[in-house]
Amino acid sequence: MKKAMIISCSIIVLLASCKSNKKENTSNNPFLTAYTTPFEVPPFDKIDTSHYIPAFLEGMKQHNAEIDSIVYNPETPTFENTILKFDKSGKLLTKVSNVFFNLTEAVSNDRMQEIAREIQPQLSKHYDEISMNEKLFERIKAVYDKRKESGLDPQQIRVTEKHYNDFIRRGAGLPKDKQEELKKINSELSTLGLKFGENVLAETNKNFKLVVDKKEDLAGLPESVIEAAAASAKEKGLDGKWVFTLDKPSLIPFMQYADNRDLREKLYRAYFMRGDNGDNFDNKEIIAKIAKLRVKKAQLLGYKSWAAYVIDENMAKTPEAVDQFLMKLWKPAIAIAKKEVVEMQKIADKEGAKIKIQPWDWWYYAEKVRKEKYDLDENQLKPYLSLENVKNGMFHVANKLYGITFEKRTDLPVYHPEVETYEVKEADGKHLGILYLDYFPRESKRGGAWCTSFQEAGWDNGKKVDPIVSIVCNFTKPTQSTPSLLTWDETETLFHEFGHALHALFTEGKYNRTAGNVPRDYVELPSQIMENWAGDPEVLRSYAKHYKTGEVMPEQLIEKIQKSAKFNQGFAT
Repeated sequence: MKKAMIISCSIIVLLASCKSNKKENTSNNPFLTAYTTPFEVPPFDKIDTSHYIPAFLEGMKQHNAEIDSIVYNPETPTFENTILKFDKSGKLLTKVSNVFFNLTEAVSNDRMQEIAREIQPQLSKHYDEISMNEKLFERIKAVYDKRKESGLDPQQIRVTEKHYNDFIRRGAGLPKDKQEELKKINSELSTLGLKFGENVLAETNKNFKLVVDKKEDLAGLPESVIEAAAASAKEKGLDGKWVFTLDKPSLIPFMQYADNRDLREKLYRAYFMRGDNGDNFDNKEIIAKIAKLRVKKAQLLGYKSWAAYVIDENMAKTPEAVDQFLMKLWKPAIAIAKKEVVEMQKIADKEGAKIKIQPWDWWYYAEKVRKEKYDLDENQLKPYLSLENVKNGMFHVANKLYGITFEKRTDLPVYHPEVETYEVKEADGKHLGILYLDYFPRESKRGGAWCTSFQEAGWDNGKKVDPIVSIVCNFTKPTQSTPSLLTWDETETLFHEFGHALHALFTEGKYNRTAGNVPRDYVELPSQIMENWAGDPEVLRSYAKHYKTGEVMPEQLIEKIQKSAKFNQGFAT
């Protein structure tokens, strides 16, 4: 959600990976009964890959039965017997989807990818059949047409409008032949999207590694980076060497500090050429097909372009409005970036490098500029930004702002041994939700940092459903000699994703379609607010403490963070 943080590391114990050859399991399937775990979190320790397909099939079966009960109800359509029942339908399908698709992002394996390829077209067909169910849409439309004169409250009107608009955007108003064409497009898009993601995962985590076997090629690198590269090499059976990968905690420090320009270029080219190497993992043809199909889909639905279709339900409303906004950023950002490269070139010339700054030089010389202009080296900050301290800092901010508290739990099942769990409580001690934290790269995790949910907040038959939220990252791992020490970018990222988590934890609403669901161009507001607290001087003093001594970050370092806040923003933008 914020910044693509690619993936590293190697051997991992995946849930049920050794059980992938079992028959698809219908007995003792944890998805098909109520969870008996504390707070009804998913029983990850009992979920096997053989459980997914039976649960998906049963979920679709139950969902269809629920739709039929709406469609064939002889009573006049009302909010209660149509909109509300539709809004609450598909509970089992949502339950298994929330687990499966989140785990395919965080702990994927070959069997999980096979299941995704098998089930995704079926899900596409399932949801298309519902969205284009003529009788169901007639009932939805009947309530929608009379929504202002039926005594509905504002929340009921809003959820009615949302569901009606969803049906229109998914083809309910198209003639039959166009609906069939749309179904084929949706099915093909679903499989192409999966293949694209699989290729990116393989290109990032498996298909490239930079092996360094000469110590002199490590010149310029901080000792912590060298130590991490040696550990990575050892995990890959390359004792005595150093391995750098395309995950950000490995890639970025090498690009920032490695004096060997040829190796920087090699690593950089491997990074930006992912999916563009003319082999089995090449994504060019897939991207072209996706683009063409999206245009066809948008035009079928009455839009000039895919951008117009997507933006229509967001705050900006039109591609033109987005372009105008982006140009207001683009022009000054380009101007600043050009000034930045001039500063870098001056340093390169002064050092006698005899080069013209290229993309693989940018991080390296940007660090030199930062040092020269602000007397600040990121390695000065990292000892004060241990993962534990940063995490406690964001919890501290949330407590001060909202009164909530975080109690670590060790009795909840997790999908990977590195995952931590916290119970979140209101100021009065009342349970609010559960927070999962998954920090580090691994070969089975996609790149980036994101916030997701295993269960969204809501209401079910008059009972409040508490959220089960997860933050997933790819941060610098601990080494044998140090705990996880974050970069400033990683620190801001954790605060940022925590803002999304707070959004999910604080969600309150009667209806699934509207509770917590906001336009895509609004969704980053809570995260941006929280991110900005990371660098607040008062907040920094509360959490930025040396991992060895407990000393609070010196005031001069805090001042340097403030003064350099806009450093390199042309490039970053």
